[in-house]
Amino acid sequence: MRRKIVAGNWKMNMDLSQTESLIDDLMKTLPESDAEVMIAPTFVNLYRAFELLKNNKIEVIAQNMHFEESGAFTGEISAAMLKSVGVKTVILGHSERRAYFGETDGILAKKVDTALKHGMEIVFCFGEELEDRKSDNHFNVVGSQLKNALFHLPADAWKNIILAYEPVWAIGTGETASPEQAQEMHEFIRKTIAEAYDEALANEVSILYGGSVKPANAEEIFGKPDVDGGLIGGAALAAADFGAIVKAI
Repeated sequence: MRRKIVAGNWKMNMDLSQTESLIDDLMKTLPESDAEVMIAPTFVNLYRAFELLKNNKIEVIAQNMHFEESGAFTGEISAAMLKSVGVKTVILGHSERRAYFGETDGILAKKVDTALKHGMEIVFCFGEELEDRKSDNHFNVVGSQLKNALFHLPADAWKNIILAYEPVWAIGTGETASPEQAQEMHEFIRKTIAEAYDEALANEVSILYGGSVKPANAEEIFGKPDVDGGLIGGAALAAADFGAIVKAI
């Protein structure tokens, strides 16, 4: 049975006191659920978040990491550094990293390899832009992103891969992706993995949806057969909203 997962990506939000306050609220109010729950605070607050949650089922994960082990890479964070503060899972390939910081499929393939070398789990993000969707090129784009960054991996590596499909055109643009569009792409993703590996592996991979999930639409989106949870942005910054999304799954 595939894992159900709700992961909150806090992005560049929440200072230390705000982080402590939100975690306290989450510990007090998060509903009981069979789903795995993850939060990704900013780097400077990862260790404090880990300390606060070390006896809680909420997992603290990182928003990014570098592919090198160490060296003259000012401002970057290595896999070993993350593991040293208790972090075992990292988000890679987020649309904002691709768009604002020039992360290519080739760079992401190296990051994936490094994370796996260190025994880390990966939430791997991918998805098409608005122009790709309008030109009916969205399946080609998503297929290429998967193949270029992940399909060099041996089958047994996929036990450490969680996928997160982000329709970039549906995040902060005013455009809205329907639950049917989410299911259509998730089904395509699973089929693409099955063709590259096999159907059994494809059916084991958890695929999260990352297109502006909110309490109002979470239940309908999560009800689709190939949607296994969500990578949540803005709604993860309010305990009540995040709790409602966790409850919806």
